[in-house]
Amino acid sequence: MKKIFIFLFFIQLFLASNIAQEENAILTPVEYIYKTIDTTKLSAFVFSPKNVDEELRSAVLIFHGGGWNEGTPMWAFSRGRHFVQQGMVAVAVQYRLSDKEMITPIEAMDDAKDAIRWLRSLADEFSIDTSKVAVYGWSAGGHLAVSTAIFNNNTNKISSKPNAVLLVSPALELTNDSWVKQLLLDKSEPTDISPAHHVKPNLSPTIIVHGRDDTVTPLSGVELFTQRMVDAGNVCQLYVYDGVGHMFTPSTESDKGWPNPDQKIKEEAYSEIDNFLRELGFGNKPY
Repeated sequence: MKKIFIFLFFIQLFLASNIAQEENAILTPVEYIYKTIDTTKLSAFVFSPKNVDEELRSAVLIFHGGGWNEGTPMWAFSRGRHFVQQGMVAVAVQYRLSDKEMITPIEAMDDAKDAIRWLRSLADEFSIDTSKVAVYGWSAGGHLAVSTAIFNNNTNKISSKPNAVLLVSPALELTNDSWVKQLLLDKSEPTDISPAHHVKPNLSPTIIVHGRDDTVTPLSGVELFTQRMVDAGNVCQLYVYDGVGHMFTPSTESDKGWPNPDQKIKEEAYSEIDNFLRELGFGNKPY
């Protein structure tokens, strides 16, 4: 009898180990190069559900924040893990960072659109439903995400227009942003790349979650964008949270440094994004 119990114990241990390894594989991204410019290679880190070959999945590309001049796709890995657990293919995207010499937010905007085209071009490989590709971004990454919908000429045979836009503390009104003006290097004016000033009909359904006391990407610009989206007949849901600033940092603290989010409010905001996706038919499949 003792030998049987020992045998069963090791069987359970073996199965648990295999499950853990499988889970780790799902939550660990695979790195691909989606774009090469001269000697610069840009990576896309893809989180894929284990059953990706069995049915078409929705997808989300994630653009990190960092003021257009800093950051890494690794900052988006926790969000990627979350979305893959919702049954989606999730991609943490690297884009060119502004260097005050040659690279500006304009190049990053081009990279964001090219990342969407790249993902759609590999729809068969990743078992992606090309009509359900969302973009997600926070702060400057939110600007890049929504820019794929707004600044889109659709001249390429593979569309870079997303089917949903998910924004956290996004930069949407840039006309008086002196930092953006510095980064543009006289290639353009902030108004030219300001999403709030280029809203048009037939844009992708959008959700925004934002702190009322945000001093980095002020609520006034987000409200202007939202109103113009609604006036143009677009779907745009805005959720504003009291007592917090940028990235849900408590209003009693400076929100200009590394985010220190109120965890309860952050989870409430993230839940609204998940609900929005479900309403659009994204995710919600076994992973």
